[in-house]
Amino acid sequence: MAQFFPREKIFPESVRDTFKYEIAEELGLTPKIHDGYWGALTASDCGRVGGKIGGSMVKAMVRRAEALLVQDGNGTTS
Repeated sequence: MAQFFPREKIFPESVRDTFKYEIAEELGLTPKIHDGYWGALTASDCGRVGGKIGGSMVKAMVRRAEALLVQDGNGTTS
């Protein structure tokens, strides 16, 4: 995927993968995942994982951004 606006990621890829596997575990999908290969999952199963990650990840990103604002001592945005 093209990246038009290169930015530092809030969460490294390893953290995003951790979220993905935690959600898959909660949904009972890990028996279908073998050695990192998700091909045995249906599109519906992957959609459920993606939907859960979206909500959880957005909440975590907001918490991270708030923490960075507090850390910087700057509660305003430009």
